[in-house]
Amino acid sequence: MNRRQFLATSGASAIAAATPSAFAQAGGADTRFRAMLDDFFYGRLAESPEQATRLGLDTGARAALRGKLSDTSAAGAARSLARTKAQVKQLASVDRAKLSPASQLDYDVVAYQLDRTVGGERFGYGETAGRYAPYILSQLTGSYREVPDFLDSQHRVKDAADADAYLSRLEAFPTAMDGELARQKADAAKGVFAPDYILDTTMKMQASLRDQPAAQTVLVASFAKKLAAAGLPPERAAQAEKIVAEKIFPAVDRQRALVQQLRAKASHDAGCWRLPDGEAFYAAAAEAATTTKLTGDEIHQLGLDQVAEISARIDAILKGEGMSQGSVGDRLVALNKRPDQLFPNTDPGREALLAQLNTQIKAMQARLGESFNTVPKAPVEVRRVPVTIQAGAPGGYYQNASLDGSRPAIYFINLRDTFDRPKFGLATLTHHEAVPGHHLQVSVALESDSIPMIRRRGFYSGYSEGWALYSEQLADEMGMYEGDPLGQVGYLQSLLFRATRLVVDSGMHAKRWSREKATDYLIATTGIARGRSQGEIDRYTVWPGQACSYKIGHTVWTQLRDEVKAKQGARFDIKAFHDVLTLGAMPLDILKQTVRQRMGVA
Repeated sequence: MNRRQFLATSGASAIAAATPSAFAQAGGADTRFRAMLDDFFYGRLAESPEQATRLGLDTGARAALRGKLSDTSAAGAARSLARTKAQVKQLASVDRAKLSPASQLDYDVVAYQLDRTVGGERFGYGETAGRYAPYILSQLTGSYREVPDFLDSQHRVKDAADADAYLSRLEAFPTAMDGELARQKADAAKGVFAPDYILDTTMKMQASLRDQPAAQTVLVASFAKKLAAAGLPPERAAQAEKIVAEKIFPAVDRQRALVQQLRAKASHDAGCWRLPDGEAFYAAAAEAATTTKLTGDEIHQLGLDQVAEISARIDAILKGEGMSQGSVGDRLVALNKRPDQLFPNTDPGREALLAQLNTQIKAMQARLGESFNTVPKAPVEVRRVPVTIQAGAPGGYYQNASLDGSRPAIYFINLRDTFDRPKFGLATLTHHEAVPGHHLQVSVALESDSIPMIRRRGFYSGYSEGWALYSEQLADEMGMYEGDPLGQVGYLQSLLFRATRLVVDSGMHAKRWSREKATDYLIATTGIARGRSQGEIDRYTVWPGQACSYKIGHTVWTQLRDEVKAKQGARFDIKAFHDVLTLGAMPLDILKQTVRQRMGVA
């Protein structure tokens, strides 16, 4: 049996009707299968204490996870892979034909996920289980940047047990860094380490953690605030300071020493083509991110075609605003420089920018009922990306709320320079990261009782990032930019930005473009400020293929909706179309099959 086979065409009505009560009444095959998937999920959760905390599942029988960090060593990676392979065998033992259509969907999605995880093993370097990141240490990868942010934003301290768990995680932090250190050394022996400019940023970020008194690090300062808020004595903060100074700092120094050594012999070539079996790595990375099969040349041409189409739309609006001189990119650069489009690059200016984002969230939340039958229960907050990681962090990103309601979802925005975030593009970013984008899509699935836990927080970049980009289009269609032509330019610039990503990502990794050529093309095409553009190109350097998922996913979502509208005509109900979100994230090919079945256009 092909474990990636898609749903039978007769399954639409049963999938649509799947509810907790319906599941409870399902036959024994479904019940046993759901129990298997739950075992899969909680087995993985035991290997990812951070995920348990993010979901609010580090309680009760799993309370011990609250004081642990993931095993980053080669042995830990091997155990995780062995578990995944065992799950592949267990899944293959299930007779898919005996499952209900709803369970068949779960089967297909989980099978795809397991295949993708095991498939990356053949390269023998980097992190390919969850994402195709070829470098263990970079500005985007490594516990040196992830753990401090995680402890600050995710680890709650409400009592002494929580505080002790925090200290336990601090004790585990050096081990996590040393595990990565050993893996990066092993990869470096194979010629796999980041380009020189990536290592420069990595060292800068390591310095932001290391080159300050231990008491002033976020690891200690944040903990001290949490202790005070919980009414706990401050002595544990002194313990934390001692751990940071005597154990964590030396571990950071060991990583810095390796990065410095690698920097001395690093290449300036941006693409992963230079790595062992690098061309195949990029093909696998692009497929993992987009959940579709496209060659580098196909991705590149798709990008060029969409850049031309979207640029023409922006050109027409800018001319209507009296901006007709120069290329579209030139005019967008000029718009970005206008004082009326910039918040001051000061702390008060950043606070004003954050306030604007919160206003935009509220405005869209008030209108979600126009297009959605199901909306999130969890709130979403806007926060600034922590200063300690802003040099290498993306422009914006989303963290889901906890399942127990104890922590809201967070929409982070990078404010290292407010020039990178002109006013005319802010609403579009809000619609992407919050509502109706990531927050709505992720939370609707996470809050569902109709799908198994292993799928409630499933992530497929083509699906999720494609949805978020589709959400930007939906906001425009809902009239959120009515009477605001520059706001619509911001929306179209965002689409143009994602189309340009197809060109530069495939350019670097498949066509051997330099970092400089990719950066210059991005700026000239989109008009996005150089600082932000450089950060984007550097992100694509260390995460091949992922940048392609946005526009490819958006294309699939919009084509599916157009297909359903054309078939249903006046019967088309956009709320019913959006109800597919309640089934959870899935690969794009499975999404196509599922939507066509549900909407009667198969």
